[in-house]
Amino acid sequence: MTLEPYFLLVLLLLPFVGSLASAFLLNTSSRVLPSWIAGATALLSLLIVVAAYPAVSAGDALRFHVEWIPQLGLDFKLRMDGFAWMFAVLITGIGFLVVVYARYYISEEDPVPRFFSFLLAFMGAMLGIVISGNVILLSVFWELTSIFSFLLISYWHNTAAARDGARMALTITGIGGFCLLIGVLLIGNIVGSYDLDKILASGDVIRGHALYTPALVFVLLGALTKSAQFPFHFWLPNAMAAPTPVSAFLHSATMVKAGVFLLARFWPALAGTYEWFWIVGACGIITLLLGAYFAMFQQDLKGLLAYSTISHLGLITTLLSLGSPLATVAAIFHMLNHATFKASLFMAAGIIDHETGTRDMRRLSGLFRYMPITATLAMVASAAMAGVPLLNGFLSKEMFFAEAVETHADSILDRILPYVATLAGAFSVAYSLRFIHMVFFGPPPTKLPKETPHEPPHWMRFPIELLVVICLIVGIAPAMSVGPFLHTAVSSVLGAQTPEYSLAVWHGFNVPLMMSITALLGGAALYWVLRDYLQRCDDGPPIFRRLRGQRIFERILVEVSWRWARMAEKRIGTRNLQPQMRWVVATGFFAGLLPLYLSGFETRPFAFTGVDTAFAALWALGVCLALGTAWLAKYHRLAALVMLGGVGLIVCTTFVWLSAPDLAITQLLVEIVTTVLILLGLRWLPKRSEGIDDTITLRARFRRFRDLALAVACGIGMTFISYAVMTMPVPDAIANYFLDNAYSEGGGRNVVNVILVDFRGFDTLGEITVLGVVALTVYALLRRFRPADDSMGMPEQQQIQNRFDEERPERSAGDTVRDYLLVPSVIMQWLFPIIVTFAVYIFLRGHDLPGGGFSAGLTLSIAFLLQYLAGGTRWAEDRIRILPLRWMGAGMLTATVTGIGAWFFGYPFLTSHFQYVELPLIGKMPAASALLFDLGVFSLVVGSTVLILVALAHQSIRINRLRTIESDKAKEA
Repeated sequence: MTLEPYFLLVLLLLPFVGSLASAFLLNTSSRVLPSWIAGATALLSLLIVVAAYPAVSAGDALRFHVEWIPQLGLDFKLRMDGFAWMFAVLITGIGFLVVVYARYYISEEDPVPRFFSFLLAFMGAMLGIVISGNVILLSVFWELTSIFSFLLISYWHNTAAARDGARMALTITGIGGFCLLIGVLLIGNIVGSYDLDKILASGDVIRGHALYTPALVFVLLGALTKSAQFPFHFWLPNAMAAPTPVSAFLHSATMVKAGVFLLARFWPALAGTYEWFWIVGACGIITLLLGAYFAMFQQDLKGLLAYSTISHLGLITTLLSLGSPLATVAAIFHMLNHATFKASLFMAAGIIDHETGTRDMRRLSGLFRYMPITATLAMVASAAMAGVPLLNGFLSKEMFFAEAVETHADSILDRILPYVATLAGAFSVAYSLRFIHMVFFGPPPTKLPKETPHEPPHWMRFPIELLVVICLIVGIAPAMSVGPFLHTAVSSVLGAQTPEYSLAVWHGFNVPLMMSITALLGGAALYWVLRDYLQRCDDGPPIFRRLRGQRIFERILVEVSWRWARMAEKRIGTRNLQPQMRWVVATGFFAGLLPLYLSGFETRPFAFTGVDTAFAALWALGVCLALGTAWLAKYHRLAALVMLGGVGLIVCTTFVWLSAPDLAITQLLVEIVTTVLILLGLRWLPKRSEGIDDTITLRARFRRFRDLALAVACGIGMTFISYAVMTMPVPDAIANYFLDNAYSEGGGRNVVNVILVDFRGFDTLGEITVLGVVALTVYALLRRFRPADDSMGMPEQQQIQNRFDEERPERSAGDTVRDYLLVPSVIMQWLFPIIVTFAVYIFLRGHDLPGGGFSAGLTLSIAFLLQYLAGGTRWAEDRIRILPLRWMGAGMLTATVTGIGAWFFGYPFLTSHFQYVELPLIGKMPAASALLFDLGVFSLVVGSTVLILVALAHQSIRINRLRTIESDKAKEA
């Protein structure tokens, strides 16, 4: 493999690295260093993309492929063809210009490092979309763009408009992203692969499948929501509360382009059907017309540009709906043109706002005399948006008109398209003229927030100058300037269907030219007639004044969050724990029963032959202890906990009986840790009566019998499943495979451990991730937990010891062992190095003998736990610096990096390797890479357990502090 495919990996990771570097500067007030980091990252990314063009232009795509879970078709695959290259140039090129612009736009009073961190992270997510070679990976980056755009739109989160706009954008695009995931899963099921190359080559198979229509609908929901197409168009204008650099980047060149990118990307696989034409075409035509119509009546500069963006995206969507290769060429060309003139217009609007203090066109006029260069640049970009000849927008608009007059389908949409296209073109001319005339001409402005507007710094204006020059060059000499790049992009999408097309400026007097002339003259006349009305129009466009998407969205949110959610909360929600647990258990029961029922699962008949009497008696004792636990749990918690520990010990003995020492060790350690942690938590629960009230209501009896029935049903169900699993015929090849390959493939003789850290390492990675999330959740809940007033106070022995310490001030409780636990405390302290050594021993032997990272982590956790019990929270933390969050982070990072390391050798994620190494004085010993993965498991288990321990231990400090404060207040009173 040459080095060129690795460009893709570097290109993808570079923005995220720059984002992290900017994030570490959060305490920096200067905007110079963060902007330099962001600018260098964007520029270097652009250079990498440019360097890849020779390979891409040769006709073959660059690919970087490493296996993730090949059995499920989940691979980390990057793919750059000509179309992805074109978008990568837009993302990195305009991204670099936006960074230069933002260096002067963002105030030093704002958190500048955070802005550039979010911007670079979004750039990386957008690059991930365009160069993903696996559709599941594409959907992951798709959701990342929604998240980072939410953070960017809400950058000025102190304003309600920014918060509302960000929430709306995240809600709409997030729902669309979920639909997209469903769609690509259906497509992957149809094709039998999630590989993008295979999907694009299987268009006939997909279109002929019964699942084509639902797959198409879900994919289109993802694309149309992201590109703000009708009826999801309303979120984009509300996102204009973001800083202008965000609007210039997200809402002209990147995020809203993701939807039309997806439509063009899947065009070979999904287009050409009646369903595609009607759904995509109807949404595109309505959006094209409505967006242009709404744009004419906007008073805010960015509002006008937002609705014009919606309209132009509708134009692209309409072209892609036609199923014509020439229309797809026009759509791709207009994606490129729109990004250049719209980004420059957004930045020009930002300069106007920056220098005048307002974007209200009713207050702006005559700015040409104050900032002639900016005005000239904005007028040229507006003319390109209007489709004036010798500018790039004119060329792609002419191609749109040429396709509009062609017959693609015998339907009303196809017949009305020429009239809709001409009318939308006239609207485009009208709002472009309004932008130019009302802002730059007329009398001098009065009562501006900034009285004397002037030209911005040159480097703030430089990005606009460069983009406007591109608009001119492409408009004057399209074939020479953009022709080769456009052909590379088009041929990568259409392949053998690539048609002959011309980028000449002049094609003679024809119907498209007449449509352009009609649109130009009609738009100018329309603005001239309506200019006074548009100046004083405050309540939105006529006809659609009451049809506001934001209001509909908010009403739906109110309906869902207030009525439906309140109704659901009233039905199933409660502050009591028992009903919540009842729903959880019932859901788990039916979730386990339904698959078995649908699959017709059968078991062998029960057979009681060969039952060991001692083993049966042991389990009979366990059943009695379990019943006793259930009976005493409410009124005698300590006794219930003791019985529950007895059940755990019986399970542990069962594992020993059945020759499962790994499980026995783990079960024993889990019992020790959980019993002590639960015991520490019992103190904070409210007191309960020791006796059972004789006057139990009928409703209470029914609730208890219902809970009993549910518990018995779930217990019988688990018994049934366990028995079925243990008695069902299993091919010997499964067990023999692990026995035969544990040492040769995994480098260990302990088959159980090898399975956990090697053969099923991905499962273990998921399990420790869940463990970490649970620990963080418990910690967060306990941080906000306040014990009940009737919970247990400080134990009497501890109160006596504290008074004794106060009488002898020369002895500090933090320096000596408490007298009431003198002997146990000394023993527990002496055990600390022994348990630590034992934990290391269990960890190192785990690959060949019973043990491993999980067991060793629990063992070390017990060592820390004993120190808290021996000396108390303050005593332990004064002597042992644990930092559980760092243990957890280091463990997760170690486990993940170990899995990624296999990629550098061409193997799937988490593939292990082992070999013998020669150690001094020891000799040869096997060393497996899975040991590093096990080290990550060990670290995360220690961190998670100790984090819960710390959260429980600090309850004592917190409650004692509160009681001391209350006591001091009482004494003062």
